[in-house]
Amino acid sequence: MRSSLPLVLAAALAGQGAQGPSWTAAAPGYPWSFPRDHSSHPGYRNEWWYFTGIVESEPPGRRFAYQLTFFRVGLVPGTPPFASAWAAGSLLMAHAATTDLESGEHRFSEALYRAAPLLAGFGAPGDPLLADCPGPPGTGGRWEARLEGGRFRLSMQDQRQGMALALDLVADGVPVLEGPGGLSRKSAREGFASLYYSLPRLATRGTLTVDGKEWPVRGVSWMDKEFGSSQLAPDQAGWDWFALRLSDGRDLMLYLLRRRDGTPDLQAGTLVDRSGRPTYLGEGDFRVRATGRWRSPATGAEYPAGWQVEVPAAGISLRVRPWVADQENRGGRGPHYWEGAVEVQGPLGPSGEGFVELTGYGEGNRPPI
Repeated sequence: MRSSLPLVLAAALAGQGAQGPSWTAAAPGYPWSFPRDHSSHPGYRNEWWYFTGIVESEPPGRRFAYQLTFFRVGLVPGTPPFASAWAAGSLLMAHAATTDLESGEHRFSEALYRAAPLLAGFGAPGDPLLADCPGPPGTGGRWEARLEGGRFRLSMQDQRQGMALALDLVADGVPVLEGPGGLSRKSAREGFASLYYSLPRLATRGTLTVDGKEWPVRGVSWMDKEFGSSQLAPDQAGWDWFALRLSDGRDLMLYLLRRRDGTPDLQAGTLVDRSGRPTYLGEGDFRVRATGRWRSPATGAEYPAGWQVEVPAAGISLRVRPWVADQENRGGRGPHYWEGAVEVQGPLGPSGEGFVELTGYGEGNRPPI
């Protein structure tokens, strides 16, 4: 499976061509409806449910960060042309990570399966199951994201990595559409966009297990959900993404796409006020400047590490610092990338926390979706 994955993903991203059904393109005017849109959208080629959070043990004393992501990668639009109930029209890829913010230890696990009965899959609207799959072979248990009673329920375990989580997440507010009408453009060229929303403040409680020790925890999580049928534009290499919760009640999402030569291509974002009202940010509305660098001893990739973030019209000037330098996710089934918890400081002291994702750094490491 590992050696064939690039070919499988290439086939998925190439689409059907002129013959047969085609994928649905992300376009203006999408009729959002919740909770329906928390479920899968199989007419679109790519989709992901992204949960990240920072939690603290109960009683207080130890802080952790976590990530749990489910990706749906479409192989063919419509029903696969095979007379079998186990014919797979999609792949399910899942990533999980935990970071002990006290010791600095970062753990990562990944799973990849065909979306097929009794194996892995995605729930239809009305089904409490959003996505589920077995853990990596030999690691025990299943990985799941569910929506039950108005709350998200996440679970995973990997006995080989010595990590597990079981968390309940409850939203404080309604989904934020990321971009006018929820259309998030990824290039100035037409045809490169996704449909995108976030839940920036999810009250989180449950357990996190590290090396057999189970910690009761509570904290705050952020959920991102995107679906669409385009990939990076041909001249783009990757992105820097920021999800920041500020102590004054505002939330800030920013993304910056880079060309293959490392120069900026497109940037956009959303500033959410205390009442949940979004203000959309474009070129010239904000600035992000890297203040340091970190080179991975494992992959050799060099990432920005530390940033100055400014939104002048909103009076925002922030220093963003990784809690732990090495939060690089390294697996055998896809590109490596940096996904980690960050501390946010303003001119008068600590003023928030969040997550940053950095993709496309390192030689030949362009994200496949």
